[in-house]
Amino acid sequence: MFTGIIEAKGTIKSLVNHGDDIRLTVETGKLDMSDVALGDSIATNGVCLTVVAFGANYYSVDVSSETIKHTGFADYSNGSAVNLEKAMRADTRFGGHIVSGHVDGVGKVLSVTDHQRYVEIWVRAPDELAKYIAHKGSITVDGVSLTVNEVKGASFMLWLIPHTLQETVMGTYAIGTKVNLEVDVIARYLERLMLGDKAAQEDQDISMSFLAEHGYLK
Repeated sequence: MFTGIIEAKGTIKSLVNHGDDIRLTVETGKLDMSDVALGDSIATNGVCLTVVAFGANYYSVDVSSETIKHTGFADYSNGSAVNLEKAMRADTRFGGHIVSGHVDGVGKVLSVTDHQRYVEIWVRAPDELAKYIAHKGSITVDGVSLTVNEVKGASFMLWLIPHTLQETVMGTYAIGTKVNLEVDVIARYLERLMLGDKAAQEDQDISMSFLAEHGYLK
């Protein structure tokens, strides 16, 4: 489990293709590796990955073909910058929101507008994620916990302050940049809960007719 508060920016140092997976090695920058052990989880641009080797300033992970398919890792290469966060501890501040590290889809940056004191960014999410994105709700973008400031269909707007731009990879965003998205896990649980006993049926999903039938639409 993570909070979406980035601890450091890292750099991909190598990608070794093993056929069904890729061995990825990340140089960790200022990330404190003193308490990292084999098997620990580190969110890498929002993707929860398991440490299989590490040193004072690097760690290695195995990234499955399934993960590559559903995240931005397909476009990463040597030298790519990535946001890093170690798994949260129970005795530290919970500064962001609940982040699982399980990416729901890949979005694309539509626009980047500089407003001097902040930068306004619009991101287009996959259509199937639109129902989970709410005005003033939380969303994770490349591992960063952010507040949604405006929503238009499957597109949403973020305001990024200078600190966020400096401490994360978001300072490099441009039109067309692909980003890992994780929607608020509470929305997913709520969707499932609203199905009630119908959740046990195969291929069940919430539809407008289901919501109307149960009085959720007035």
